[in-house]
Amino acid sequence: MAELTTPASETTAACCGANAAGGAAGELREVVRARYAAAARAVSDQGASCDCGAGAGDAFGGALYGDEQAEGATATAVQASLGCGVPTAVADLNAGETVLDLGSGGGADVLISARRVGPTGRAIGLDMTDEMLALARANAAAAGVENVEFVKGYIEDVPLPDASVDVVISNCVINLAGDKAKVLAEAARVLRPGGRFAVSDVIADPGMDAATRADMAAYTGCIAGALTEDQFRAALTAAGLVDVEIRETHRVHAQASSAIIRARKPSSGG
Repeated sequence: MAELTTPASETTAACCGANAAGGAAGELREVVRARYAAAARAVSDQGASCDCGAGAGDAFGGALYGDEQAEGATATAVQASLGCGVPTAVADLNAGETVLDLGSGGGADVLISARRVGPTGRAIGLDMTDEMLALARANAAAAGVENVEFVKGYIEDVPLPDASVDVVISNCVINLAGDKAKVLAEAARVLRPGGRFAVSDVIADPGMDAATRADMAAYTGCIAGALTEDQFRAALTAAGLVDVEIRETHRVHAQASSAIIRARKPSSGG
């Protein structure tokens, strides 16, 4: 997902929605859903990029993907990316593996994963937004990819069996969840023993001010909802994951950075 802040043009307004920021609009999940539904419609209807972060530059979106990193995804899927990194670049995907993308959006990372795991593997995208799911399925059809599946659901309640995937990826989505501990517990649950967790997400500076955290517009833009590095490490450990690695990649805000976050589920032998 991307930083969605004050609209700077009509295209940006279509992406971000005119009333996305107000707490009175409903619960956090509905605010996020409406925001990204609008982003999906903007890409589908206008072919527009949804770089809604005013002054965000190359901190979010398709600009983060080089040609090699984007191989397997359509140009439209990459254009629709609202992420803060490229998790597939560090997930070390292998042929035959099953990959789950939490909050798969327009499907870019799912399509990239599908190519890397090959025809004997499988890539699953999970998203709660009908408009994003429709866009992702259209992108998969355009790419001619068959070893993919896009599933509607919540990342706090993943509709997959225990120990059913080898790798969990995500691109700037976990910070949007109201219950991050539940998201990480679900990721651990669906991973097979020895499975890997490799996501891009926003890490808040320890001194992030209260005003930023209280701002709903910032929350749906990946900033106010972010954990600090220490909080993310603790949450991953509490979920039962080990070998936690958090590496900052670039600044996305005066009080936050994008980071690659990796961990693994212990194998049966520990």
